[in-house]
Amino acid sequence: MKPIRKAVFPVAGLGTRFLPATKAMPKEMLPIVDKPLIQYAVEEALAAGITELIFITGRNKRAIEDHFDRAPELESELQAKGKQALLDCVQTILPPHVHCIYTRQSQALGLGHAVLCAAPIVGNEPFAVLLADDLLDADIAVTRQLVDAAHQHNGSVLAIQEIDPRDSRKYGMVAGTPVDARNTRVDHIVEKPAPQDAPSNQAVVGRYVLEPEIFDFLRLTQAGVGQEIQLTDAISAMLTQRPVFAHRYQGERYDCGSKEGFFEATIALGQKYHGLQIPTK
Repeated sequence: MKPIRKAVFPVAGLGTRFLPATKAMPKEMLPIVDKPLIQYAVEEALAAGITELIFITGRNKRAIEDHFDRAPELESELQAKGKQALLDCVQTILPPHVHCIYTRQSQALGLGHAVLCAAPIVGNEPFAVLLADDLLDADIAVTRQLVDAAHQHNGSVLAIQEIDPRDSRKYGMVAGTPVDARNTRVDHIVEKPAPQDAPSNQAVVGRYVLEPEIFDFLRLTQAGVGQEIQLTDAISAMLTQRPVFAHRYQGERYDCGSKEGFFEATIALGQKYHGLQIPTK
């Protein structure tokens, strides 16, 4: 497999579960302690060797572009006041060798459609997909784990975890043949099945490394669950021609698309990385 240097971030969603906070602010910019959700995902991609960040945006997402751009007025103010630590913080959000590219998803047609919007930019290269709603805290970045598995097995790789079977309607679910301790060759994948129809208790979470052939299958994919073009359906079609593996990643996942998961992540990361404690009366 070719080097994996591009990552796609689908960030066009409306974030309705966090209204009214997301009425004027992208949900990806909501902070976990002192960093927005999207920055955690970007840092994970950088730790995997990614150098090109492709953001699939929508209306009212300008704050994401501004966050990863320079802020000369702010930097000048911090420098003038001798706030060197804060100046370093804003100047090192992205290394100089990393590039951001932004393109619009003009209609909310699903994750598969969002990924397909990146096709002209990705070209004929394997690439990663990171969903910022899933904050994955790991000693070795989860995207790094997937990249390593993709090179080892020469195929696309999906991050998976065991779930309560009663929650299968929230996930793409996979089944297959184990090839080693953490990797399974996928034989079957289905989007959000009822518990009685789920092929296993192994759920796909928001990290993927995909071969560029996925774009051919996305172009042929019709609207599925939720009347959206599902990435899961395109992966299912690709199984007949290309190997796809499910990787049981090592790390802790926080579902920051929910208020409960967002709150849990704030407490856990605040305690782990900032030494914060919940005050008691």
